[in-house]
Amino acid sequence: MAVRVLHFSDAHIDTASGGKKDPASGLPIRVTDFLSALDQIIDCALQEQVDLVLFAGDAYRNPTPVPTYQREWGKRMMRLSQAKIQVLMLTGNHDVSPAAGRASALQEYETLGIPCIHLARTIRLWHPQDLGGVPVQVLTVPWVSKSTMVAALGLQRYTLEEQNSRLEAEVSERIHLALEDSDPALPVILLAHYAVPGAKYSKRQSVMIGREVLLSPGLVKNPRFSYSALGHLHKFQDLNAGSQPPVIYSGSIERVDFGETDEEKGFVLAEVGNGHADYVFRRIVGRKFYNLEISPQTAETFLPEVMSVLPSPEETEGAMIRLTVTYPKEWESFLDENELRKYMNRALEFHLIRKTTQPQRIRVLGDESVLSLEPAVLLRKYCEMNDYETEQVSALLEQARPFFENPSGG
Repeated sequence: MAVRVLHFSDAHIDTASGGKKDPASGLPIRVTDFLSALDQIIDCALQEQVDLVLFAGDAYRNPTPVPTYQREWGKRMMRLSQAKIQVLMLTGNHDVSPAAGRASALQEYETLGIPCIHLARTIRLWHPQDLGGVPVQVLTVPWVSKSTMVAALGLQRYTLEEQNSRLEAEVSERIHLALEDSDPALPVILLAHYAVPGAKYSKRQSVMIGREVLLSPGLVKNPRFSYSALGHLHKFQDLNAGSQPPVIYSGSIERVDFGETDEEKGFVLAEVGNGHADYVFRRIVGRKFYNLEISPQTAETFLPEVMSVLPSPEETEGAMIRLTVTYPKEWESFLDENELRKYMNRALEFHLIRKTTQPQRIRVLGDESVLSLEPAVLLRKYCEMNDYETEQVSALLEQARPFFENPSGG
């Protein structure tokens, strides 16, 4: 019999805790967006009568959320508890403190013993008896910071590459040891909050590349797993598309910033059997985001060009809008910010980013005239000025050589 699972992650409900406030609740409007997304997830779990809800980490933006947001998260978890739906939550990197011995942001769900709500803070295998009798096993791999692991294993003297290799091997070994205790007659789900090589990062998250411990693709695709439920990366994706097991990042439940403008947000419903799983991605209806860019071509058409990329006033109703305008510094007076803000007055937020450019000049040492230089020399100097790699310079010069030798093309 297949187990009905709802998988979501990276709620970050208090990320957007500034800006305009909702008069009804007193909460920032953007926070209510995240809570609305969470409500859609809870409503679906109740309507679909799922057996198990898996949260793959990062409830908040840091390990010390204010009580107001803890209350809002708790209200939604209690709806699941009262419906007797089993919930297994994992601590993510934003839920745990870097200081040893500090409680996690979700600690109360382990301390208070709330019915049907479970918190995973260690690598371990959860059996049906741990999950209210749901006939499934879940292997949990919560986030542990790299610095914590390095200190615990005494790896400070090793190079960065050696540390990464040893830490990945250590995590992999612990997962395999936990998996040895699994019942082969029951499906196993991997629930982890880590990055996997080959996964696609959201723009803001790309800065993490190379700084974290990773789970290997082979590990998360282990055929002993019927489904791999991952958290940490904000972009929905299946790293094993078309094959078993599905290896799913459900993604964040709302857009955390403009770097996620083009990403669909939602959660996953899965039917998990032994050695096989089918799933669907359920899209969450959220606030509209626009991330616009324009580089006007002439000073005379500057403002009309800028206005041409903007959505209609009706489309901007309640939207989050960022407009980046790149232009020469001497055109500054042509950018009428008041006019733009008047046009955008229906938006929830309008962010104008000005990027001015300065004309670059090739500087030649000595009294040598630029006009006296050979084309190949000019091209090389241009590449040097713009920090081209040596290989790129050589390739460009080689491609340009026929034009330099025969400018007429005859």
